[in-house]
Amino acid sequence: MKAVRRFTVRPVLPEPLAPLHDLAHNLRWSWHPATRQLFRDADPAGWRTADGDPVRLLGSVSAPRLAELAADPGFLDRVADTARDLDDYLSGPRWYQEQSGEGASLPTAVAYFSPEFGITAALPQYSGGLGILAGDHLKAASDLGVPLIGVGLLYRHGYFRQSLSRDGWQQEHYPVLDPDELPLTLLREPEGTPARIALALPGGRSLHARVWQAQVGRVPLLLLDSDVEENAPGERDVTDRLYGGGSEHRLLQEMLLGVGGVRAVRTYCRLSGHPEPEVFHTNEGHAGFQGLERIRELLPYGLDFAAALEAVRAGTVFTTHTPVPAGIDRFDSRLVAAHFGEDGELAGVDPDRVLGLGTESYSGGEPGLFNMAVMGLRLAQRANGVSALHGAVSRQMFAGLWPGLDVPEVPITSLTNGVHAPTWLAPGVRPLDAATASDAELWELRRSLREQLVEEVRQRLYASWRQRGAGSTELGWIDGVLDPGVLTIGFARRVPAYKRLTLMLRDRDRLARLLLHPSRPVQIVVAGKAHPADDGGKRLVQELVRFADDPRVRHRIVFLPDYGMDMARRLYPGCDVWLNNPLRPLEACGTSGMKAALNGCLNLSVRDGWWDEWYEPDFGWVIPTADGSAARDEDRRDELEATALYALVEERVAPLFYDRGAGGLPGRWIDMVRRTLTALAPKVLADRMVREYVDRLYAPAARSHRTLALDVGAARELAAWKARVRAAWPGVCVGHVEAGTAEGTAELGSTLALRVRIDLGGLRSEDVEVQAVAGRVDADDTLADAQAFPLKPVGGGPDPSGCWTYEGPLALDRTGPFGYTVRVLPAHRLLSCGTDMGLVALPAEATGEGAGVLMR
Repeated sequence: MKAVRRFTVRPVLPEPLAPLHDLAHNLRWSWHPATRQLFRDADPAGWRTADGDPVRLLGSVSAPRLAELAADPGFLDRVADTARDLDDYLSGPRWYQEQSGEGASLPTAVAYFSPEFGITAALPQYSGGLGILAGDHLKAASDLGVPLIGVGLLYRHGYFRQSLSRDGWQQEHYPVLDPDELPLTLLREPEGTPARIALALPGGRSLHARVWQAQVGRVPLLLLDSDVEENAPGERDVTDRLYGGGSEHRLLQEMLLGVGGVRAVRTYCRLSGHPEPEVFHTNEGHAGFQGLERIRELLPYGLDFAAALEAVRAGTVFTTHTPVPAGIDRFDSRLVAAHFGEDGELAGVDPDRVLGLGTESYSGGEPGLFNMAVMGLRLAQRANGVSALHGAVSRQMFAGLWPGLDVPEVPITSLTNGVHAPTWLAPGVRPLDAATASDAELWELRRSLREQLVEEVRQRLYASWRQRGAGSTELGWIDGVLDPGVLTIGFARRVPAYKRLTLMLRDRDRLARLLLHPSRPVQIVVAGKAHPADDGGKRLVQELVRFADDPRVRHRIVFLPDYGMDMARRLYPGCDVWLNNPLRPLEACGTSGMKAALNGCLNLSVRDGWWDEWYEPDFGWVIPTADGSAARDEDRRDELEATALYALVEERVAPLFYDRGAGGLPGRWIDMVRRTLTALAPKVLADRMVREYVDRLYAPAARSHRTLALDVGAARELAAWKARVRAAWPGVCVGHVEAGTAEGTAELGSTLALRVRIDLGGLRSEDVEVQAVAGRVDADDTLADAQAFPLKPVGGGPDPSGCWTYEGPLALDRTGPFGYTVRVLPAHRLLSCGTDMGLVALPAEATGEGAGVLMR
């Protein structure tokens, strides 16, 4: 029989143990070893049963055990000490407060929107790297004291749990998550009723949601839940699964995240007294509708749509994580139009204004589709990719939004991701000073971590085979799986095709020889989930599993199902080498290798994402990538890159690992581990990442917000000015360019005196900036490493023909082929940068007189 209703009965904590409730409900325990140890010691057997979740532990601990703990002076002292430590962490000044105290102009608060958050396995609201990155962002913000508010959705089934059939096919399971059994509290009004937000839907319907709060250290995380009685069955299911459902289902999820998320933030600030955010950060395009809700909030204050848009853009930061158009959510424009307008949200606003924000109205785009990343970029004054290479890819991918600019000047910067060290560092690594530790100490640490991984793998592999239907008598071989003394390679991530899970299987005989080498064997641990709708990804999983099932090699290669945070924290430290072989440049960042590096694991990777930026021979190895015609032939490309991978492992990686010197230690390998820990690990930290967000994006966005969102006159001024400039821009023209040399030669250190006539098309001189752009030139006179130098108007006004004259010096400060051109950009005190509007005027022939001096 099934119960008709489910609820949770919790024991009442004795008064001396009351602080345990707050300790369990603040997720700092997920990265604070002393707090976890406190709960582990409270009930060791219950801790294992609860999978390391303090809330579940407190929900099941027996009354006699609680009474015993309440009478234990030593345990009570630990409870009091841990509670005081948490209070100090929550209330004391940290980096952000120190910066403010030193006069830095920082945001009062930042709202951070993401469709998923990977905080802990006890709150399974993530699918992969995007969510883990978001979780690490919140944790690092908390450690630094950044006043962040996280905003997401509460998925009743999470993503999914993965198991394997007997023949290795991925199977999905969707456990029901009870919020009352999670480390969450319900946001309530002063009278005690649950706080509610609502969205208007077509046909007079409404989408209601309540708001759950997870406390991530100092950072509140608001999670919206549509499974409430006020909703019809279809609306109750909006927050059923992460990345599930059809197009309209996904649209409703993203409306709830964006529009509903802003309303949840306003409600939370009203109820808690938390400062209102000055900056809104959208982590990928899923939450882009938050900008529309903020526009709606401003319309009653006398701003039209264009002025409100400028006010909203000023305080918005957009981060793209997607290096391929296929990875972006796109909706039929008619579906979006049906949900915005008189019969839905934003009543009174022309739906065409909404559609204009997301329409792919550029060369190569599909005008009938609404692109969430395009909307995110149009609604944000500041945007970034998540590694230097990904920034370059993003500028290329979205260049159509700024058609007048060269790709390198598209206003999308880059800020490389980082990982939260307290979450991902193995306990044994924390106290070790790698710079001063002996070779023997470092090697013993690595051996111990590898041994722990071997035990973990055997336990998980046994459980997996039991799920696949094997009897215990069939599984004695698992006791011999992996060897603590063998070079161990890890590969774990989501399983889209571009990550190439099965590249290692390209030549199975050669792989088998590597695994079974008599003196330099290799063992490989693999994990990863394919999206439930991706049968191609599932076939890749099955292909890998079937190879790993082969009795000849199954002691040297394993596939572990149900990859998640709990597994990852054990996997990264125990591997000697972390493998990553995506199709370059399709890995936006790829933070799994960062987490491995934190623990002294060396990277073996295609030069993509962060590895392209920070690779050094001391940190690992680069898998060469095919180029030219081979890169366009998928089969040939994979063959070449797989062959290069085998050769690296066979000829360089394995020999270095097994090359033992004095005391049986691999000295050169240990040197690389030491360099990874001392030189690479400090770069990959989320603390560094969040500091950069504060300095480079949040603080400037807050200043712009104060100028435009708090001054409706400024917002109207900028909107009207942009409209005037766009209308006049077709008439802006660069005319005759004259260049003379101050010293009569074109030698290093000499100066060109530039003089150029500009037709401003009716604009004023203060509406534009005229620049000379100079740098090295290639064989077809394309500028590279260019620098811009302002030219100044002369003569006090236009000549009788209406043209202005601009002059200025151009220093020839480098040798080799050198060239210049002249351009005109819009200029206004309220613009974030001259390229913001994507408007530029150049000479009629860029390779003619305006590009014309060469120097050697």
